[in-house]
Amino acid sequence: MQRITRRSALRGGASLAGAFAVAGALPAGVHAAPLDRLEIWGPPAGPSITVLHAIATGRLDGAVRKPSLRVWRQVDEVRAGLTSRSFDVGIVPVPVAANLYNRGLGVRLVNVMTDGILYVMSSDPALTSLAALRGHKLAVLFPNELPSLILERLFRHAGVDSAKDLELIPTATPLEAMQLLVLGRVDAALVPEPAASAAIVKGTLAGKTIHRVIDLQAVWAEMTGTHKTVPQAGLIITDSFREANGLVIEAIQAGLADAAADVRAHPARAANNAAGPLQMPWPVIEKSIPYCNLVATPARDARGAVEAVLQAMADVNPGYIGGKLPDAAFYL
Repeated sequence: MQRITRRSALRGGASLAGAFAVAGALPAGVHAAPLDRLEIWGPPAGPSITVLHAIATGRLDGAVRKPSLRVWRQVDEVRAGLTSRSFDVGIVPVPVAANLYNRGLGVRLVNVMTDGILYVMSSDPALTSLAALRGHKLAVLFPNELPSLILERLFRHAGVDSAKDLELIPTATPLEAMQLLVLGRVDAALVPEPAASAAIVKGTLAGKTIHRVIDLQAVWAEMTGTHKTVPQAGLIITDSFREANGLVIEAIQAGLADAAADVRAHPARAANNAAGPLQMPWPVIEKSIPYCNLVATPARDARGAVEAVLQAMADVNPGYIGGKLPDAAFYL
C-alpha cells in the first residue's frame, strides 16, 4: 500500500486544506497507510472522552493501527513534550495553542473539541450569578490559565472586583477544587467537566447537595451577544507531524467528528470507554457528557468564536496568547 505524506504530496507548500484536496485527487484505491502507533495527549476533562470513545469504537483505525491516549494533568507537561519532541498530537486549551503558535513552536489548530466545560459549583443554590459571589470564597482552577482568565474577564463585565469583592483560592487540579468544595472549605468552585459532575456525586456521598449554580458558557454568551460558545480546547498537531502525515490528519478529524456525535447520542457507552483511562467512575462521566458540549469543529469554521475567546484572554493578560491574535495559518 502506497504511503502518501504531506511533504511528498505538497512539497511542504500549502495548508491542510490543500492536503485534503490532494487526497480527493488520488487515484481510486490509493490511500495513505495508517500509522502503526500514535499517542494522543489529552486532559482529564470532557474532550478526552471523545478521543477515548473514538479509540474504543475503532473510529481512528483508518488513521492509526494502535492509537492511545496519554492523560496530561498540567499544561506545562505539554510544553515540555513539545520541547523534548515527544508530543505530536494532543488536546490543549485553545489559548495555549495560540501562545505556542505565536512563539514559533510549530503547532497548528486542527479543530475545537468542546464549546465550553466550565461551571461554578456550590452548596448554596442562591449563588446563581457572578455578582452573588461577592463576600464568598471561590476555588479557582489553574491560576493564570484559561479558566481563571476567562472568569476574570467575566467578572470585569459584571462589575465585580475579584481582588476586593471575594476571596479566590487557587487550586492546581479539578480534584483539589472539588475536594475543597465538598469539605466546605470554600463556598464555591470553578471546575470543568467531568469534575463538576463528580462534585455533585461526591457531595451526595458526604451528605451535602452540590448545585451547578453558574454556567460560564451562558454568562459568556450574555456578555458577547454574538458568540454563544466558548471554544475552550482543541486538537493541535506539530508542523513536523503535519508535513509527514497530512492524509492521516484528515482521517483523525473525520473519526473524531463521528465519535463526538456518537458520544452525545450514547453517553453511557462512551462513559464506559472513558472511565478507566480518566480514572473516574463511569456513572460520573455519563452524567457529565450533556454538560461537556463535545464537538469536533474544524478550526477554520470556528475561527470567529476562537478569536473572541483569545481577545478576552488578551484583555486580561496579553502575554497569555503570545501578545497577538494568531494569523490565518494557525487554523487548519
